[in-house]
Amino acid sequence: MYVTAVQPFLVDPGAGKNWLFVKVDTDAGINGWGECYTQSDRDQSIVAHVRQLGRYLLGRDPVNIKHFTHMAYHDFAGKRGAMDFYSALSGLEQALWDIVGKHFGTPVYNLLGGACREKIRVYANGWSGGAGTPEGYAERALQVVARGFTALKFDPFPGPWRTHISRQAEEQAVETVRVVREAVGPDIELLIEVHRRLAPMHAVRVAQAIEPYRPFWYEEPVSARNVDALAACRRDIRLPIVTGEELYTKAEFREVFEKQAADIINPDICNCGGLLELKEIAAMAEPYFVTVSPHNYNSTTVGLAATLQLAACIPNFLITEYFVNFEERGAEITVEPLRVDGGYIALPQGPGLGVELQQDALERHPYREFPLRGLPTHRDEVL
Repeated sequence: MYVTAVQPFLVDPGAGKNWLFVKVDTDAGINGWGECYTQSDRDQSIVAHVRQLGRYLLGRDPVNIKHFTHMAYHDFAGKRGAMDFYSALSGLEQALWDIVGKHFGTPVYNLLGGACREKIRVYANGWSGGAGTPEGYAERALQVVARGFTALKFDPFPGPWRTHISRQAEEQAVETVRVVREAVGPDIELLIEVHRRLAPMHAVRVAQAIEPYRPFWYEEPVSARNVDALAACRRDIRLPIVTGEELYTKAEFREVFEKQAADIINPDICNCGGLLELKEIAAMAEPYFVTVSPHNYNSTTVGLAATLQLAACIPNFLITEYFVNFEERGAEITVEPLRVDGGYIALPQGPGLGVELQQDALERHPYREFPLRGLPTHRDEVL
């Protein structure tokens, strides 16, 4: 069996960003699907990486996954990794696992050591857009809780992402967390997202102020590109600290573990290097008593399915991400959509990754360029 074709599909989900899927075909008539992480305005560069890297898959045996990913980093990329490269590699790697699972007639988790659990807990994200006020967040939170979700993630900070923010912005973030907690009650987990935006002084001050509202975690208070600063924040903050969505491969997570900079890591299976790379990162985390909560700002189809396969087979899995605002388009393009029941998704039982995309549905929603995102354009704009 060998690879005969690699085809990317950029799909408009209706909001947020375009999704990027990749289909890999073989001479045996088995095809595999993968998903690449994307960001608005950067998706076309990832497509270019898929096309160029895909040239080196043609004629290869899809079973030799580790050899391909090793070659891709050392020879194709010349040991110069970046988000665009790792996102493309992750999607291709997933597609290879999908092919191999289908070839052997078993879910991928059975090829990675077998399942440790029968269902995967998820938290809801993508529900708070446009809330604006603390009361707006609370209203939307109650709607998600009514659907059976027991864990909600949101970013309570107003305005553009800035390293240094006003006292008023700090206080608004704290007030939003307070109002949401009072609305949903004590039994719903609140996952607070900071998006690596803050300087340590702001991150620590806000964390201490929201502590009475018992957040489940405090995600990316500062950038992991300064691990010493992140570790210092962890020493001063009594909430579980999350980091990892801006890090790729085992090499970039090493320092986080060695400096004990986080309690939880959240690598993304669609940009960290793929299933096997994330499994190896999770194995590194385990002896440091660090749990794994895969980031999943991807569709509710292939990227989610790959995450479920991985989450099934790592002992230190905690919870993973589910974007409720992507559900409708995800269901439209999938043969049998993944379903959330009581805050959990049952393990897929089919071979490979356990989902199949409808190619004609993908083609009905082609790439579109989203409007400009309001980034600063004038030299005199205050940062």
